[in-house]
Amino acid sequence: MFQKRSIRILITLILIFVLVYLIYLTRFIFEPVGAYLTAIAVPIIGAGIIFYITNPIVNWLEKKKVPRIAGTFIVFLLVVFFVAIVIQFIAPIVQKQFSNFVDSVPKMVDNTIQLFEMWQENQNIIPPQFENAIQNMIDNLSGYAERITSGIIGVIGQIFSFIFAIFLIPFFLFFMLKDGYKFVPFVTKFLSPAKAESFKTLTANINHTLSSFIQGQFIVSVCVGAMLYIGYLIIELNYSLTLALFGLVMNFIPFVGPFLSAIPAIIVGFFQDPMLAVWATVVMVVAQQIESNFISPNVMGRALSLHPLTVITLILAAGGIAGFIGLLFIIPAYAVIKTIISHFYHEWQRKQPEDDPDLF
Repeated sequence: MFQKRSIRILITLILIFVLVYLIYLTRFIFEPVGAYLTAIAVPIIGAGIIFYITNPIVNWLEKKKVPRIAGTFIVFLLVVFFVAIVIQFIAPIVQKQFSNFVDSVPKMVDNTIQLFEMWQENQNIIPPQFENAIQNMIDNLSGYAERITSGIIGVIGQIFSFIFAIFLIPFFLFFMLKDGYKFVPFVTKFLSPAKAESFKTLTANINHTLSSFIQGQFIVSVCVGAMLYIGYLIIELNYSLTLALFGLVMNFIPFVGPFLSAIPAIIVGFFQDPMLAVWATVVMVVAQQIESNFISPNVMGRALSLHPLTVITLILAAGGIAGFIGLLFIIPAYAVIKTIISHFYHEWQRKQPEDDPDLF
């Protein structure tokens, strides 16, 4: 039995490899499909995130005998109201603080150069290699500042390039909220009863995985952003709202996100007042301790059941391959893939003889 099963597994792996190779050879056929998916990726992903945040409200209204179409319109009004508040009150402050921060970058660079020069003048004995390294860093500091500024401008340009796609999000979201529940019954009509039941289970598990991550991470990130904003206001840190929003977004990246969000706050605090860098670090540590010990255990629990080492490895790989976008989406993507593989493995295991259910 072991040999026969091993041969079947080996043949399956070979066939998968051949299939992947054939797809690679005929990749020109899939290029239009890839272009199409790339074009609709932003509205679908954006609408999907908002869908998992707002769908519980529509479901709750439906349980209260409110028609789903009416509940969808109510949720849309709430989303429009929230966006209007952001545009009216928050966006101007963030835009002003961000502009001031960009304008202050050259001054920060000059202060850094002066700090290095002052430190260099006060040193009696400096190894030549170390002195040369410092001098090279000082000489290249202006270039680094220009690269940072151009990088910021490039990011802004990319954001504007997504404006049209973002405008499509409400249309996708409307039909997701209105007709999303019809997808599974529509597909199962074409499947046998056993496969239909398996498909229902699979989609339910995927839905639970995504909703657990998106809803939980959204609540946790909003709480962390609010705590950071309050803390930055208390210590009177410049650009407090912008830095708090940056921390909110970074908190969607597990483990690494909080450390990334602390870097700009510490840098801004150091140039404003060196002691503020310490207080900014204290604010970040306190917020993360409250989040990790009180908020996340009650909101997130162990919904994804991912080992911390697995998360760190995935983040490192995704950051190197896809950059910031990879950091944001690698964890839910991995969780979904893990859910799919686990489902099909249990389905395969269930069909094996009771006396020999193991894979090997």
